[in-house]
Amino acid sequence: MIARREFYIDGQWVAPLVARDCPVIDPSTEEPCAVISLGSDADTDRAVAAAKAAFPAWAATDPAVRRKAVEGILEQYYQRKEEMAQAISLEMGAPIDMSRNDQAECLPWHLKNFLKAFDHIEWIRPLGPHAPDTMIALEPIGVVGLITPWNWPMNQVTLKVIPALLAGCTCVLKPSEESPLSSMLFAEFCHDAGVPPGVFNLVNGDGAGVGTRLSSHPDVEMISFTGSTRAGRAISKAAAETLKRVTLELGGKGANLVFADADARAVERGVRHMMNNSGQSCNAPSRMLVERSVYDRAVEIAVEVANGIKVGPASEPGNHIGPVVNKRQWEQIQGYIQKGIDEGARLVAGGLGLPEGMNKGYYVRPTVFADVKPGMTIEREEIFGPVLCMIPFDSEEEAVRIANDTPYGLTNYVQSADGARRNRLARQLRAGMVEMNGKSRGAGAPFGGVKASGRAREGGVWGIEEFLEVKAISGWDLAAE
Repeated sequence: MIARREFYIDGQWVAPLVARDCPVIDPSTEEPCAVISLGSDADTDRAVAAAKAAFPAWAATDPAVRRKAVEGILEQYYQRKEEMAQAISLEMGAPIDMSRNDQAECLPWHLKNFLKAFDHIEWIRPLGPHAPDTMIALEPIGVVGLITPWNWPMNQVTLKVIPALLAGCTCVLKPSEESPLSSMLFAEFCHDAGVPPGVFNLVNGDGAGVGTRLSSHPDVEMISFTGSTRAGRAISKAAAETLKRVTLELGGKGANLVFADADARAVERGVRHMMNNSGQSCNAPSRMLVERSVYDRAVEIAVEVANGIKVGPASEPGNHIGPVVNKRQWEQIQGYIQKGIDEGARLVAGGLGLPEGMNKGYYVRPTVFADVKPGMTIEREEIFGPVLCMIPFDSEEEAVRIANDTPYGLTNYVQSADGARRNRLARQLRAGMVEMNGKSRGAGAPFGGVKASGRAREGGVWGIEEFLEVKAISGWDLAAE
């Protein structure tokens, strides 16, 4: 068993001031795979103090210095990327091939995109020819608290830590206590890359402890949080007293609009996207809205695809899905499946209980409900498991109405050969992102939502700008330049 009881504060690994052990459970086996310590308010204060002390010097560094430090983190990843993949697979149950190819690889993908955006930032520029002595300066906001989830651990750590460092901020990271091992490895990357002491700090803990302390701390200027909408509301309330900036990337209930003229693989693509990462993605297309003329065939395809998806241990190679992260999550998903049955949705694939042949591990059967009606619990609430809801529609207007009738607004999807329709729907759908015909967002495009999905914009230049203040300076002496 791995024992990682220390925190990374002020450039060194230190013991917690108050020891509180917490097991990390391997969701494939239900057995502890590691032991960490949960931080206290005093541990959090120590990390914030280190970040505050390091901020003036880090904020004043030449942007090229910050760029070089981030490049060093990338170099460390390439030297130890298999360790990263193994850590993610062990702690949260991503199958090892998926962990290698998708989960761990989020780090170089986002980091490189940030560097491209960083090179084009104008840190100080004239407002315009109408006001030549007024300058606009971009400056780091200060000490930032970063709170990341367990479902895509390195994706979210990279989307927060890297732009914060590039912007000139110092930070305290609280990773999920469900998936802390990958973040502790990331801390080693920062140390070995030569990131100065105090610039990056890590304190393990839970939301009620370290999360709340960071959110309310008077010396933390900003909180960047990814997680549930419920927790996002609590963080916003805790942060309100100190008037800090809060950026939230929260839940989703994505609608996937499939029209009769969609390509032949649209339904299969939607089902596989939903089941990817065992359904534990906030941007999952969990509601498949299908034009009625092709609805019955779409249901047949969805059943065939879902029944063909294998479920297995994270340690095994192959193109299967793994367990969900923990017992609480498993039980919650089972509750939603039962709710769908009770409310009259038609269960056509998967269902309650463990997959056939399994008696241990938090495995969920890939599940499809047909004839789901708007307003049903499984249509309204984020399940966060491999459960797809299928809904027929008769017109484009009805599809838009159903898609937008949700508290969430993260990602919606459109499948149609009609370009004019796609363009029209892309503007009508209330979401921070719209992906059409299987086309993913371009490199550096912002990730984020509207409404109860939060309003963060992570990735690319938008992700860096979230950590910057805008200062207007009048009376600038151009002759002194």
